[in-house]
Amino acid sequence: MEKLWYVVTTYVGHEMKVKEKLEARTESMGMQDNIFRVIIPETTEVEIKDGVKKEKVKKTFPGYVFIEMIMSDEAWYAVRNTPGVTGFIGSSGKGAKPTSLSPQEVDKILLSMGMSRVDIESELKVGDKVSIVDGPFKGMIGSVDTIDMENNKLNVLIDLFGQETPVEVELFQVNKN
Repeated sequence: MEKLWYVVTTYVGHEMKVKEKLEARTESMGMQDNIFRVIIPETTEVEIKDGVKKEKVKKTFPGYVFIEMIMSDEAWYAVRNTPGVTGFIGSSGKGAKPTSLSPQEVDKILLSMGMSRVDIESELKVGDKVSIVDGPFKGMIGSVDTIDMENNKLNVLIDLFGQETPVEVELFQVNKN
């Protein structure tokens, strides 16, 4: 079973309440090994009105909450029965498990928020093996040499023509092995 991203529907304007309830249920039901991150994709827009500059946070997908989880029966039940959750995207209903988002979809959404599929703080450390899944070094495996948290970049040591060579990659371009 692997961690994948799923989308749940909720009433528009109730996304934050659902996020808080999901996080509380995860804690109270001991589901930390199945439910990891709950996010509401948002963008910040700058608006100038009457010469005054204002920043406005807008939900990218109103009525949707994104959840990184391992789809087990217990996790599915916990999420599905959270107050405010109206269903999963990609589920035919009738107890059917939903389909997850593709890595490309997740990368695009998380990158727009300055995030990555790999949770650097809890999942990645120097020396870990990673697979490069995008860019010119796609398909290569290496070990993490340095982590640049501010810029979401890694230096990965790969075997290039028989020599260990450091390459810089964006965080979304790697999967942890």
